[in-house]
Amino acid sequence: MPKTALRPAPPAIEGNDVAIVGTGTVLWFVGFVALVPFQGWLSDHGHGNWPWICLSGGLLGLIGLKYCTARRAAIRRARAAATDGTDAADGTDAADGTDAADGTDAADGTDAADGAEAGAGS
Repeated sequence: MPKTALRPAPPAIEGNDVAIVGTGTVLWFVGFVALVPFQGWLSDHGHGNWPWICLSGGLLGLIGLKYCTARRAAIRRARAAATDGTDAADGTDAADGTDAADGTDAADGTDAADGAEAGAGS
């Protein structure tokens, strides 16, 4: 007999990923700054790569921080678009037919970037 759920699954919790990644990044940089004065001793004892590992962690954390802030902004744009009645998936505004992704106006085929007709031959 298959098991049935006793209660429905709770909704997913949205954590503050920017704060989490930012804290980790700061800790990696603190580790780097703390270990640099001991570089000679660490090298003598076979651990000379530890400061560079910390620096790598901090730099990768900066990349992660950029990703998280971009993700957060995209989620906010999607939520705002959902409340405004626009389609955030393809950048098309349902009210006027403009596409924010490439500047093309679906009504007349013009491209805002170069003013050329979409159907014109090149």
